[in-house]
Amino acid sequence: MTSLASERSWIMNPSLLKLVHQCRRLIQSEFGVKLHLTEEHLEQQLADYASKSRSNHLISTWEALKPQIPNLVHNEDDEQDSTKRTYRGQVIAEETSRGHNGTSETEAEQARKKKVIYRGQVIG
Repeated sequence: MTSLASERSWIMNPSLLKLVHQCRRLIQSEFGVKLHLTEEHLEQQLADYASKSRSNHLISTWEALKPQIPNLVHNEDDEQDSTKRTYRGQVIAEETSRGHNGTSETEAEQARKKKVIYRGQVIG
């Protein structure tokens, strides 16, 4: 079983450490999140924030750092999520048209659309 220290031996390289610090500073300035070097999933968090970032500098710094990190787990879901629409970092549910799937609206939905209430009174 490998320890956290043996998994993090790559971070002792001064050039890599400089890139990690640069990523951390850019993430803190853009997202307001302070990442620590002792965090358990630092590499994954750096990757997540770099993928959400609008900063070209952070993206390029992460791209320079990424190939030099051993055992970096690449999520296949990130590639699929990039095609989905997001709002403030959250995936927006896909809208489905009701007529598209072949089912007709129920009577309650039709009645709700026809009923207009104005100042507590039903109109029309």
